[in-house]
Amino acid sequence: MRTELVSEPADPARPNEDFAGVGLPACGQGGSLVVLDGVTPPRGGTGCLHSVHWYTARLGGALTELTVSLPDVPLSDALARAIARTAESHAETCELSHPRTPQATVVLARWSPATVEYLVLADSALLVESPDGTVTPYLDDRLSRLPRASLATDALVDATVRNKEGGFFTAAADPSVAARAVTGVLPRSEVRALAALTDGATRWTEKFREGDWTDLFTFVRKKGAQALIDRVRTLEAADREERTYLGRSKTHDDATAVYAEL
Repeated sequence: MRTELVSEPADPARPNEDFAGVGLPACGQGGSLVVLDGVTPPRGGTGCLHSVHWYTARLGGALTELTVSLPDVPLSDALARAIARTAESHAETCELSHPRTPQATVVLARWSPATVEYLVLADSALLVESPDGTVTPYLDDRLSRLPRASLATDALVDATVRNKEGGFFTAAADPSVAARAVTGVLPRSEVRALAALTDGATRWTEKFREGDWTDLFTFVRKKGAQALIDRVRTLEAADREERTYLGRSKTHDDATAVYAEL
């Protein structure tokens, strides 16, 4: 089995708010991957004493453990337990009902000799390659389908669409959000490899139009996850002044890619 994990901060002087992990059980059969993209809050309070990277480290650590130690628990239940555990660790000191309490997007995958399970919440991505080379993206596209008017200001987003019915959902402090994730189970025989990516890495396809999802997957398989992120950084730097590509609110973003051949 081959795995590759690369995660880089947007700015080396600031903490990386992404999290990535791969878990391999002691029995030697199967495994899991976890990718989180911490949501950077706007200026102002979050109701929490802790940073976003504090939150993603704890939620990611809990998910890495639970997806391996509880192989019979569905991924949505594992996410709910991990959110509850993380919330409990700072409920006495922080206002967890605040709309900007630390939160993250989530990609999970877990494989056994028989199946591959997946979960996607918010705008990170999971790409699955079949033995014949077909690449299928598994996405939670609710945020991208919202009218641009509903995203006009941070205050409007928080009041009307963030973690609300008809809007989009992230993993914050409410375990029930896990039931909102995109989930599924595939036969192991239909999966050759996986790639999990935060939106800092999917810019290669979604913002810079270097190729489609199949092209992105092929790039990672042939050249590696580091090459993908290096290329994104080059494209970001070239576009720093003109901001040619719409939808890019900041020049650089934390970028994470995990590749696993099963």
